[in-house]
Amino acid sequence: MAKDYTLEKRKYVVALSAIAIVVVYLLRLVDLQLLTDDYKRNADSNAFLNKIQYPSRGAIYDRNGKLLVFNQPAYDITFVPREVTQLDTLDLCRTLGITVEQFEKRMKDVRNPWMNPGYSKYTHQTFMTQLSAEECGVFQEKLFKFPGFYIQRRTIRQYTYNAASHALGDIGEVSKKEIEADDYYIRGDYVGKQGIEKSYEKYLRGEKGVEVLLRDAHGRVQGHYKNGELDRPSVPGKNLTLGLDIDLQMLGERLMQNKIGAIVAIEPSTGEILCMVSSPTFDPHLMIGRQRGKNHQRLRLDHRKPLLNRAIQGAYPPGSTFKTAQALTFLQEDIIHADYPAFPCAHGFNYKSLHVGCHGHGSPLPLIPAIATSCNSYFCWGLFRMIGDRKYGSSQQALTVWKDHMVAQGFGYKLGADLPGEQRGFIPNAKTYDKAYRGSWNGLTIISISIGQGEITATPLQIANLGATIANRGYFITPHIVKEIEDNPLDTLYTTRRYTGIDRAHYEEVVKGMRAAVTGSTGSATCRAVGAILPGVEACGKTGTAQNRGKDHSVFMGFAPMDNPKIAIAVYVENGGFGAVYGVPIGAMMMDQYLHGKLSPQNEILAEEFSNRVIYYSDEER
Repeated sequence: MAKDYTLEKRKYVVALSAIAIVVVYLLRLVDLQLLTDDYKRNADSNAFLNKIQYPSRGAIYDRNGKLLVFNQPAYDITFVPREVTQLDTLDLCRTLGITVEQFEKRMKDVRNPWMNPGYSKYTHQTFMTQLSAEECGVFQEKLFKFPGFYIQRRTIRQYTYNAASHALGDIGEVSKKEIEADDYYIRGDYVGKQGIEKSYEKYLRGEKGVEVLLRDAHGRVQGHYKNGELDRPSVPGKNLTLGLDIDLQMLGERLMQNKIGAIVAIEPSTGEILCMVSSPTFDPHLMIGRQRGKNHQRLRLDHRKPLLNRAIQGAYPPGSTFKTAQALTFLQEDIIHADYPAFPCAHGFNYKSLHVGCHGHGSPLPLIPAIATSCNSYFCWGLFRMIGDRKYGSSQQALTVWKDHMVAQGFGYKLGADLPGEQRGFIPNAKTYDKAYRGSWNGLTIISISIGQGEITATPLQIANLGATIANRGYFITPHIVKEIEDNPLDTLYTTRRYTGIDRAHYEEVVKGMRAAVTGSTGSATCRAVGAILPGVEACGKTGTAQNRGKDHSVFMGFAPMDNPKIAIAVYVENGGFGAVYGVPIGAMMMDQYLHGKLSPQNEILAEEFSNRVIYYSDEER
């Protein structure tokens, strides 16, 4: 009886196993025939050849219509693995100027599913990119000897000027990560890697087209399938017009030769970036062609970091340019008034055992001459009073209010410029000091931030944006380098005013102080050189001498004209010394160029002198 029961049980097990196997096969058949198209695509690959038609990339112009970036013909070598038979490898390598080892590595990489996830032996695979017309001509003559190899016409970027490389950016071969992120790309495609080329990639790249070609049983192309009914033409990329003035840009790069630093100029009424200079810079032509990788590596290893866009990635102490933002905050918070109090300055701020030095000038001073003379003591007293004011309840709350004003004025966070890699700078909050001083601190502890030193850092873009905000008397438009996109609107971020919440009347007082810094109407003129370089223009300015472990940095922030301003600018020269040494004259010459379309004869001589000045940053350079 037990034996019969066991046999009966086994029958059920066998039957259930058989049913399970049948179900698995059925599910697999449903998956293959209905849910996936892998086999259909493989069959289509045998019968059809989809030849990609690459679009021309959009051109880039400056604000005056001058062509900056355009396309020139280039050629890729592709191959269909299934069609490569009886190949004379040595002859192919000699024709293309490569070694057999390079050939074998390329073939191995192409077949590697990790490096080339879209690999199929029936479709075109990229073998070599960016051949010149001359190189392609040599290969074309011998193409009949290399079955399965084809020439694909492409374009590469070309530059009209050797300038604005950081802003314009470059393109390079798409990476595996970029292919995975966007199915538009396949191995061998080019994509924007830096600058405008990256941030506006989807506008510039256009749309690929395709030619559907019919193969015979031997894989030979017989012509267009259905007489080209399924062919799709490529759509060219959109052209861009920048806010950049290329003549202003080239002057800035000329003035910053042999120096490290940045210049940023903005049109206050629109937020358009008129120039973005980062020094040292590099020739944009180094980033095109097959030598791009080697050139990029060489620049990356350069100790002066020419690939770093200091205009948006350099985080510097803003120095005395920051005093204007402090003045606006103190005025809005009713800590000071334009005419009083007049704080004392005995060659600096002195309270108990603390001393913050200052240069010699009249004392005591109200706000406008304090800005004009760049008095450290005045702004130290202002911050000390604000942090200790009982209306806030605590030093922590007072600093929170102060920080909120700084953020509203464009500091502490990324502004949102339309370029990749922008840094945020740093504005400390109460938690920063609570952690550093275990909750026990006051205005004296953090007094250095009142003059743009200590923990404060800002990018040159943020400093230029402060100038634009003061020029506009209380608002700014997010700085952006692209002025127009062909047939497309700009993001509303770049057309919307961002108000700081500080009264316009307070801005008028700060403008008076910046104007007095140029004219010397209050007895001292830290920006007097601006008046000499820009006669007849009511310019406003503020110097900065940012303390550094080595020689101080030279900083200038200003705008012109005072009413209906056309340009706001920030200049930052590392180890340049006082703001008046490099920052002021460079800023004034840049404003002269933009406002008048060229430098005056005397300023042209001055520009030549400044372009030849060298600042040494190490003993080796000497």
